[in-house]
Amino acid sequence: MSFQHSPSFPSPSAPLQVAFDRRELSVILSLYGRMVAAGEWRDYGISCLRELAVFSVFKHAAEHPLYRIEKRPKLRQRQGMYSVVGMDGQILKRGHELKTVLRVLDRQLIRAVR
Repeated sequence: MSFQHSPSFPSPSAPLQVAFDRRELSVILSLYGRMVAAGEWRDYGISCLRELAVFSVFKHAAEHPLYRIEKRPKLRQRQGMYSVVGMDGQILKRGHELKTVLRVLDRQLIRAVR
């Protein structure tokens, strides 16, 4: 007699989905608010998937995101779990600290205000 692992019972160590915590959302929404006030961003979307959480930023709701702020916990020990990805899929900045990674978008705000 053989027993098979049932896919309906996830392992207790593996989370069902990755999400941003309250502190991370506070940092992201602070930047988002400044960019909305400057007229650069207008909408956002949050996706919580199995391996990553994504905060997508839009200029208009009906188009592709300008930027994606991603959290990938599996990359925590390597190049860092946070990254900012541009519209073309290019990684603009990656690192271990969210505030440091988001500085690449703060530069855009400085240019918009001038």
